[in-house]
Amino acid sequence: MELGIFAQGFVPHWRVAADPDAEHNVLMGELAQVQAADRAGFKYAWVSEHHFLEEYSHLSSSDVFISFALATTERIHVGAGIFNPLPPVNHPAKVAERVAMLDHLSEGRFEFGIGRGAGSHEVTGFGIPDTDSTRAIFEEVAPEFAKMWRQTSYRHDGVSFSLAERNVLPKPWTKPHPPMWQAAGNPATWEMAAHKGLGILGFSLTGAAGMEDSVRTYKEAIADAEPIGDYVNDNVMLAGGACICLEDGALARRVLLDSRQHYFSSLVYRYHDTFPRRDGIPVWPEIIPEFDEQRIEAMIDAGYVLCGDPDEVLTQIRRVEASGADQLCVTTFTSPQDVAMATIENLGRYIIPEIDTDPVHRSTRMRELAFPA
Repeated sequence: MELGIFAQGFVPHWRVAADPDAEHNVLMGELAQVQAADRAGFKYAWVSEHHFLEEYSHLSSSDVFISFALATTERIHVGAGIFNPLPPVNHPAKVAERVAMLDHLSEGRFEFGIGRGAGSHEVTGFGIPDTDSTRAIFEEVAPEFAKMWRQTSYRHDGVSFSLAERNVLPKPWTKPHPPMWQAAGNPATWEMAAHKGLGILGFSLTGAAGMEDSVRTYKEAIADAEPIGDYVNDNVMLAGGACICLEDGALARRVLLDSRQHYFSSLVYRYHDTFPRRDGIPVWPEIIPEFDEQRIEAMIDAGYVLCGDPDEVLTQIRRVEASGADQLCVTTFTSPQDVAMATIENLGRYIIPEIDTDPVHRSTRMRELAFPA
């Protein structure tokens, strides 16, 4: 199983209170985490695109962040997790152009993920009436990217966008095009993405270790895929929640206890209002009660977070691996920067050699399987 890291631009109010330049320092700190992950042997870094989500994510111009990350790393693949392709947010032709340009400049290290956005606060800011409206728009747009890259004379007259006959340039450097993925926060989306032949960026509130059913559904459905791209990217990434891996497991737990995961979880429910809401979750601005030591241990046991010394974290990651996932994407940005950097280093030193001995990225394997050199 491959390992990835996530960048989001998390700027909680307590960081702002302690540092007037918190927004800048958070963005630079998360960039440094991606660079450290490259040195540590991580295969992937995923970068969010969110708009108007105060505290939760200030990383809106993800293409700019991605280009800088690619320019300052050597081996890691940096992916859009996601680019929002809804025409009121980003015109699809512009998205296709950006993908191809990032593919060229990175010489094939860019991964293209798409999705419908975080929730109503985000999408209605662009004049989209509600989150239900985004499904039809997404279904119209998603199949068009491979056509734009393939055709020298492309046109589209649709419901959500139109483009007069044009040659969308540049064409991708990676042949036939970079790997394509879809973000999924609801169970039904997994099967839909599989039928499209897209890799899945699996975001869940149940913990990565509890995603066996969704992974199984995807793997069964993708066997009969009718890909909207030029090949099937049979690939499951699970977003694994907070990860703290330190030499001292007790210290790792204390850091997790102090990291205010209850507040981050409250922000998830605040903005991702299409996610199923578990019983007992309060409605914003009320927040989830602060976690105690017992709750932290329960979260570790249930796989909501990864925490402990390297041996403990390896055991926890093995549980995710047993789900059938192809990649685990860890979150380090909720930790203090020194803890995040130590965690990345420890994952590279102790964990990656145990779980991933293939030097080639699985997304590259999927493309080469369909298009041998």
